[in-house]
Amino acid sequence: MNFDAYARTGVDLVNARLDDLDDLRALFPDDNAWMRDEVADRDVAIFRRAQKRLRDVFEYGTSGRDAQAVTELNALLEAFPVQPRISGHDSSDWHMHVTSRGASVSAEYLAGAVWGLSVWLCEYGSARFGVCADERCGNVYLDTSSNCCRRFCSERCATRSHVAAHRARKRAAVGEQVTVAPQPTSAADSLSPVS
Repeated sequence: MNFDAYARTGVDLVNARLDDLDDLRALFPDDNAWMRDEVADRDVAIFRRAQKRLRDVFEYGTSGRDAQAVTELNALLEAFPVQPRISGHDSSDWHMHVTSRGASVSAEYLAGAVWGLSVWLCEYGSARFGVCADERCGNVYLDTSSNCCRRFCSERCATRSHVAAHRARKRAAVGEQVTVAPQPTSAADSLSPVS
C-alpha cells in the first residue's frame, strides 16, 4: 500500500472547496473516476464534516498538540474503519485497498485518507503536518523537508509571502525617513538666529 498517496488524499480533502456536489466530484482524480461517478449529494455533508476534523488534526500537529492529533485520528479511524482487501485482475496487478468495493464513496475515500494520515503521524510525527504560513492561504501540507522546516504549502505562497513582507519593510523604511526630521550636524547648526 502506498501510505503517502493515501495521506495526500487527506491533504487534498482538507484543501478542497466543498460547496456542492460538483466541487466534491472535482476532488477525485481520473484513477478514481468510479468515485466521481458514484458520489451522491448525501456524501457532501459527510466529506465536509471529515474535512473540518482533518483540518483540526493539521492545526493540532502544527501547534505541537500531538495528543489531540492522535485522539482525533483515532476517532476518525473508528468512524471510517479500514477493511483491507486485495484487488486486481491477475497476478501482475494485485494491490491492496482499504475497504471493500461495496463500501460507499465516502467510506472508501475517508478510510484511506485517515489511514494514510495516521501512518504518516506514526512514521514522521505530527510536527510534519503543516498549515501554510501565508495568512491569505490556509492550505495544509505534509512537510517532507529534510529538517522539518517547511512553512508554506507551495513555492507560490512562499514567494507571495516573502514579497509582501519585503514590500512592507520597504514601506516602513520610507515612512520612517519621511517622518524623521533632519538632525543638526554641529553645534553651530543648532543655533537659531536671534531677532
